[in-house]
Amino acid sequence: MANTPDDTSYVDYPLFKGLQKPLEFMGIQGRYIYWAAAAVGGAIIGFIIAYCLIGFVAGLIVLSVSLCTGAALVFFKQKKGLHTKKEDHGVFIFAYSRRM
Repeated sequence: MANTPDDTSYVDYPLFKGLQKPLEFMGIQGRYIYWAAAAVGGAIIGFIIAYCLIGFVAGLIVLSVSLCTGAALVFFKQKKGLHTKKEDHGVFIFAYSRRM
């Protein structure tokens, strides 16, 4: 008795399609991870430059101001959502609508 293609059964394997959620690291999501990394890198470079030019205390001040500003920017932008949205403020009046 020969096996025909209809007689054979194939093993089913589950297909992973992703979690459909944005990447998240320590509460920071998606593209804002890169923004946070840039803020930290800029703060470190600012500290090094201020330390070399002015002194240690000035370097610490530049570091703390840069980190606080970067963190505030990231969290406020993230609160609005992952995708940039236009916010139109005002009253819009539609003169007519197109009928089909």
